Amino acid sequence: MFTGIVTALGSVRDIQPIGGGHDLRLVIGTAPDFLTQPTPAVLGASIACSGVCLTVVHLAADAFNVDCSAETVAKTTAGTWRQGARINLERSLRVGDELGGHLVAGHVDGLAEVVSATPENASVRWRFRVPRAIAPFIAPKGSVAIDGVSLTVNEVDGDVFGVNIIPHTASVTTFGTLQPGDKVNIEVDMMARYVARLREYER
Repeated sequence: MFTGIVTALGSVRDIQPIGGGHDLRLVIGTAPDFLTQPTPAVLGASIACSGVCLTVVHLAADAFNVDCSAETVAKTTAGTWRQGARINLERSLRVGDELGGHLVAGHVDGLAEVVSATPENASVRWRFRVPRAIAPFIAPKGSVAIDGVSLTVNEVDGDVFGVNIIPHTASVTTFGTLQPGDKVNIEVDMMARYVARLREYER
């Protein structure tokens, strides 16, 4: 479980096919203190990589390895990562930690496309288009995780929604490098998922 508060930027150092299929092993470089503070990371730990919950299979002083299944490669932006790609990082939530964003599982619901980025006062209004199957789960003033970043939805127009990004968020996440046309990982608010599931049984 995560909160959608990115604590470090990492970079993809190496990508290796494993298992003779479409699974991948990724080497993610990061600052050493990300892996040691507030407690040392351990093998088997969960780390959100641009919103994708991945399991640590090897640790080094300034890097960690994760394995991506073919399903993850096909359904998230992990399939487009190349050497040098920048990704948002967050270690898993500990009991007692501050819940600064919202509860994020690291289970990506789908990919959205960047539609536009327009300066708006001291921030930037970003608009994204999501698959129609995901659109009903996104509501004004609700929460959404975009590439692992917890954000508040400001507007919804059919399958397009908007959020505002302040300069600090742009500087410490991959929002600083996104461009219209890019794809991002989307995770809807888990409460919206369960409400929709319950309504299915009411029909």
